[in-house]
Amino acid sequence: MTRLLRPLRWIAALAGTALVLWLAGFAWFIVSSLSPSVDRAAHTDAIVVLTGGRARLETGFDLFGKGKARMLFISGVNQEVHRAALMRLYGTLADPARCCTVLGHDADDTFGNARETAEWMARERFASLRLVTSWYHMPRALLEFRRAMPGIAIVATPVFARRAAGQGRMAAWFDAAALTLGEYDKLIASWLRPAVAPLWPRMPGIKPADRPETTAAAAASGPP
Repeated sequence: MTRLLRPLRWIAALAGTALVLWLAGFAWFIVSSLSPSVDRAAHTDAIVVLTGGRARLETGFDLFGKGKARMLFISGVNQEVHRAALMRLYGTLADPARCCTVLGHDADDTFGNARETAEWMARERFASLRLVTSWYHMPRALLEFRRAMPGIAIVATPVFARRAAGQGRMAAWFDAAALTLGEYDKLIASWLRPAVAPLWPRMPGIKPADRPETTAAAAASGPP
C-alpha cells in the first residue's frame, strides 16, 4: 500500500505546486494589467490598433487627433471592411486620420497582428509605435510584438472600456472574469510556444485566435 501511495503523493505535490504557480502568475497578470505605466505624452511614428474589443478604435482615433503619431495602422480588420466605411462609422472622431489611416486585413490572431504590423513598419521604415488594445490583451500583445519587432520602440496604451449599455453589473463582472481567465491561459500558451512548437506543432492553443470584426460596426462593439 505504501508503494502505491508514494506516486500519488508525488502527483498531488506536483499538481499543488502547479496550481500555486498558476495562481501566483494570475495575480501578477491582474495587478500588472490593471496598473500599467503609460507614457501618454510620447510621440511615435505610428499608432497601431488591434481590433476585437470595445473602445479600441475610438482610443486610436482620439490619440491620432491629439497628434501622437504620423500614421494610424489598424490590424486585424475583416476583408469586407473598407477604410471609407470605417471612417463614416466614426464620423468626426476619425476626420483627422482620414489622410493617414491604413487597414491591415491579413491577421486573424495576435501572432498575426504582430507579423502584419512588423511588415508594415518595415515598409514605412518606422522605428516606434504606440500599441492600442484592451488592458487584458496588452501583456500577450506586447509579448508577440516584441518578438516580431525587437528593434522597435513600443509604447503601450491599454484600453479600459466601460461595460456595454444595458448590461447588468453582475453579468459584466462574470464576462470580464471569464475573458481575463481565458486571456491569461492564452498568454501562457504564447509564452511557451517557442519551446513547445518544435516538439508539438499541433498543440491546442499554440496560436489562440482573436476573432476579427465581420462588419464595420463590430469594430466598436467587440468583446468587453
